Amino acid sequence: MHPITYFQSSMLGLLQGVSELFPVSSLGHTVILPKLVGWNIHQNASYFLSFLVALHLATALVLLAFFWKDWVRIIKGLGRSLRDREIGADPDAKLGWLLIVGTIPAGILGLTLQDYLRKLFASPEYASIFLALNGLVLFGAEMLRRRAPQTEGDDDTRIARTVGWWQTFTVGAAQAIALIPGFSRSGASIGGGLLVGLSHKDAARFAFLLATPIILAAAVLKLPQLAGSQGNGVRGPALVGALCAAVSAYLAVRFLMRYFETRTLTPFAVYCLCAGTAAAIYFAV
Repeated sequence: MHPITYFQSSMLGLLQGVSELFPVSSLGHTVILPKLVGWNIHQNASYFLSFLVALHLATALVLLAFFWKDWVRIIKGLGRSLRDREIGADPDAKLGWLLIVGTIPAGILGLTLQDYLRKLFASPEYASIFLALNGLVLFGAEMLRRRAPQTEGDDDTRIARTVGWWQTFTVGAAQAIALIPGFSRSGASIGGGLLVGLSHKDAARFAFLLATPIILAAAVLKLPQLAGSQGNGVRGPALVGALCAAVSAYLAVRFLMRYFETRTLTPFAVYCLCAGTAAAIYFAV
């Protein structure tokens, strides 16, 4: 008997692939959904955490593939900057170093706080409250955002010109809020990008580029759990869930990059506020 059935794993995979990239908190949804539908899944159990590793790895690989041409340019730019010992006016090199600077705080905070915060707040009641608060965060980002005056150049060049070193460090650190179920990694990053003057489209692109190495590294570090005894009984469902997560993540990132060309975070803010509030009331009664 698998602790997670193949049907449950496919549903959780589809949900994770979408909610990891939509600014609505994948971790919050994977905590809330099983309780709402009556699944006997324990989110703090070692088998469930091992299962999540496969879903995150699939999502990260999809992001890497979707922005593959960007990553090739960025890595070449980093190579040029190391060779010449300067960044100069090279936008690819600057974007590469911006991503490194933004990854450092998120990586450190993730390694030190991930297990503690997940265990402390991995309950449907907490996740519902934080999901509603995530909606308020998205509303706040829209209200306080700076207008994006730059329209010339390609996407990566605009990002490199607009985002400063301290700003990318702050946006990277803000991603750590996603360690609490209910708060969104992409929501924090996109909101931070809006606050420093990026357009919605460029903020989303920067958020996805910034998230890729963090999600990928976290999943790779946890892979031994899935391969070891903690993965016993869930490797089959994890594979199915990962395939479903990959499909939904691809469709999600493709949709969002078009959506943010003309639209805002407001619909996601409304959803998080309403869904989180409704779930919190449901669990309270």
